[in-house]
Amino acid sequence: MEINKVLDITGVITTEDIVEGRMVLLTSHPGYPTDLTGRLTDVPGVKLPDTLAEAARATFCLTWKNENRVPPMNIPWVGPYIPFALRQGGFDQAANTPLTGQTVYMTYPGYQNSVTIPSGTLSLGFSCCGTVLTVPSGQYVYDATMQVPGTPLRACDTATDGAGVAGMLAILVSGSTRIAQVERFNATSYALTFRML
Repeated sequence: MEINKVLDITGVITTEDIVEGRMVLLTSHPGYPTDLTGRLTDVPGVKLPDTLAEAARATFCLTWKNENRVPPMNIPWVGPYIPFALRQGGFDQAANTPLTGQTVYMTYPGYQNSVTIPSGTLSLGFSCCGTVLTVPSGQYVYDATMQVPGTPLRACDTATDGAGVAGMLAILVSGSTRIAQVERFNATSYALTFRML
């Protein structure tokens, strides 16, 4: 996902596995398995829209948070935290290995397009009228009218469109709510640039 212009950024925690670039809505705080201090309880959760009514409230575009750790890393971090461990990840400490059932990333996933953000991960939600973002091909439900600037867009939901496309942008259908509009369409790469309303 490419960030062109952002007017409002909200820190959020995913409540389910969500692909970067999907439209999400705020929900209750999911709890955070590694935060034993309770310092993240004021961070809202986000989820994919399940119904047409939730799709109308899906006004946040989800992306990875900025990360200062050096790979290798596993996200979200599940396990003990040992101060002064190699790269603050503890990969050099016997108590922190093996990482059974964990995905270890050698490249930060936020540097790539369309990578799934695991449930329980601190993330960023972009919102507000005027925010302009670009999503790559495959991250929206294509229709030929999307090549026309100004085409109104909505968020897909599980009940109407299916779980595989929930949160993706698509053209308006009867009963849906306009949440964005096409700004530009790249006919070579099929990247869609949209402005949030």
